[in-house]
Amino acid sequence: MSEGDVLPGLPHPRTRANLVGHAAQEADLLADWRSGRFPHALLIGGSEGIGKATLAYRIARFVLAGGQAEAAQHDFSVAPGHPAFRQVAALTHPDLLVLRRAAEGEDEKVPTVIPAEMVRRVRSFFGATAAGGGWRVCIVDAVDDLNAFGANALLKTLEEPPPRALFLLVCHTPGRVLPTIRSRTRMLRLRDLSDGDVLTALQDLAADVEDLDPAALPAAAASAGGSVRRALVLARGAGLEVRAATLRLLEQMPNARPEEMHALGARLQADKADGLDLFVEAVSDWIAAIVTEGRWERRRLVRLGEVWDKVRRNAGEADTFNLDRKALVFRIFTELADAARA
Repeated sequence: MSEGDVLPGLPHPRTRANLVGHAAQEADLLADWRSGRFPHALLIGGSEGIGKATLAYRIARFVLAGGQAEAAQHDFSVAPGHPAFRQVAALTHPDLLVLRRAAEGEDEKVPTVIPAEMVRRVRSFFGATAAGGGWRVCIVDAVDDLNAFGANALLKTLEEPPPRALFLLVCHTPGRVLPTIRSRTRMLRLRDLSDGDVLTALQDLAADVEDLDPAALPAAAASAGGSVRRALVLARGAGLEVRAATLRLLEQMPNARPEEMHALGARLQADKADGLDLFVEAVSDWIAAIVTEGRWERRRLVRLGEVWDKVRRNAGEADTFNLDRKALVFRIFTELADAARA
């Protein structure tokens, strides 16, 4: 089954036993669970690819497995051989409901939002008695994918949760969540991972990902900005080469070499998967560094902001309408050069 936000050929977070980089937050949450202070709804926020969904599924497995931890245990780990682990991984546990963008039935197309009709299942799900007489858990992955109708449908149950009901809401941009939803949840913000943690996560995944080059993992981790998702994209195929080629051209601004722009455009034209996203991310990182470090005066920064809006818009159109990547590269670097000379 195709699912939104899941990179092709990679294992889903619900199948992963390990969580990297968030031990302290997990230990605090387990302490709250033991003391009875665990919230009925947890909003897990942070950048994409840092382990938010992995943590949500770990908590769900733990709760559905009985919610009992040894005295020396400080996390929500459940043995991979436990029935709850296998059922959650297969999405067959009767007391688990997952709201996500996924193709259903014979339709192979992944919807752009979580359908409102899927969210409406929440009320009937929590209205039934738990199969094991225990907790019922709903994971929303991610809240960002709810439209207004879906968000309001979810809010109705959040306002009056039944006993032994748990909501785990994954969110990439907490600031955009409806205030009414935020007010009925506890916010948990996960930090971006360190380069070392990203590398550890990549090494943990390496055995299950066929096209992951072990030699590329350290460089991918160092260039990923704390995101395992971004590191995976970089480490597969020509990801690192696309990023390096883009950064080389940006360093040449405002006189980027046409032959190198042509070569990069040709590479992006050939790579219809992740190349364009990596190109845009590299430009974004370069612009962010200029703004953060105050390299340019205000007049040029204003122009740079205008260019960045064009970059995102043009890249989106190129992806949606399958436009010529070579022309896109030349257009973007021309705009950036004009901003640099302003």
